[in-house]
Amino acid sequence: MGLTVEQECPQCGAPIELDETDHLLQCPFCDTRSFLFTPSYFCYALPHKTEDREILYAPYLRFKGSVFYCREWEVGHRVVDITHVGLPFQGLPSSLGLRPQTLRMKFITPDTEGSFLKFSLKATDILKSAGRLSSGSSSGRFFHRAYIGETLSLIYFPLYMEADRLYDAVLDRPLTRVPAGRDALSSAMEKNRKGSLTFIPTLCPQCGWNLSGERDSVVLTCGNCDTAWQAIGGKLSRVNLLVATNSKGDTLYLPFWKTPTQVTGVEIHSFADFIRITNQPKGIAKQWETEVMSFWCPAFKIRPKVFLNLARQLTLSQKPVQTEEVLPKKGLYPVTLPLREALQSMKITLAGSTLNKRRVFPQLPHVRFETKGSYLVYLPFAETGHEMVQQDTRVCINKNTLRYGREL
Repeated sequence: MGLTVEQECPQCGAPIELDETDHLLQCPFCDTRSFLFTPSYFCYALPHKTEDREILYAPYLRFKGSVFYCREWEVGHRVVDITHVGLPFQGLPSSLGLRPQTLRMKFITPDTEGSFLKFSLKATDILKSAGRLSSGSSSGRFFHRAYIGETLSLIYFPLYMEADRLYDAVLDRPLTRVPAGRDALSSAMEKNRKGSLTFIPTLCPQCGWNLSGERDSVVLTCGNCDTAWQAIGGKLSRVNLLVATNSKGDTLYLPFWKTPTQVTGVEIHSFADFIRITNQPKGIAKQWETEVMSFWCPAFKIRPKVFLNLARQLTLSQKPVQTEEVLPKKGLYPVTLPLREALQSMKITLAGSTLNKRRVFPQLPHVRFETKGSYLVYLPFAETGHEMVQQDTRVCINKNTLRYGREL
């Protein structure tokens, strides 16, 4: 279940309701469009009704996404949805329960009144704990975990002190006794807490045209100069774009990340090396010896099993596709999975592709990837009954699976 966030329009101040996965803000009153950017986590505050109290905010890490793991000789996956307290303080609930789903939150800004406790636990430790829970039985050796398609944010839980007791400011009830009162929390306070939310105008940096995208898009496109842009460091940065040519008429263009890569630890320098390492049952063509190895990954959120199958099928195919740098006028599916998460998927794709898992899995902790650039590739899919089919690679996707993926 997604979270609801209230945000004022940066132009006219009108209230706008967003989902936690939304990146594109469009005001229904003044029609201003902005891209939401933060260098780390989106930070939200739960609402409270104790206006006469001095509020103290405690951080909770919010994770919603797919956990992939390589255990023994299998690649497993789970969808995980958790909130976990972000500091070692006894008396605070370990999770926020259903509060984030039932209450409308707001972004933390410099104007948010109150004091903030530091997020002092390591996010990686919390995610590892979630990964262990998601992988079921603890038996068997784990070689690798990856967190892909995630929504990662901080939710601040409002509290207040009265005498030596700490109170839940949402339900207005006591949580725990703190013998030293507020002084016991002084060392855990965060100094000069400021909101890190930036509103980036959605104008093409190259030609000034209005960029296109949907609410959950992480890449915006320009239909005037045929370019694509993603937010990096608080500004829009150009994405290398390729579009597979299509002569079939009406179709849906699905986005994929293609990353030319050199792999060390199992030594993959060409596509032929990849076929040998993964022990594929097919002959190796001579031209594959000099063909750069490229990993493919869906650039959209979808169920983890389908995600892994698509990444594996396209990576194993490497079939040359004729491309151009001209965007189609319609049928573009939104990019909802950023490049940084595509890079995290490469080790899982390697593990999922290999047939001799006893040979490759023990090497996974030592495998490293040196990328040689990246491309956003739109592939045309034609509708055939309940499925969408890519004619060049013969990859199929169920239409209902695509629809459900927008809800992850």
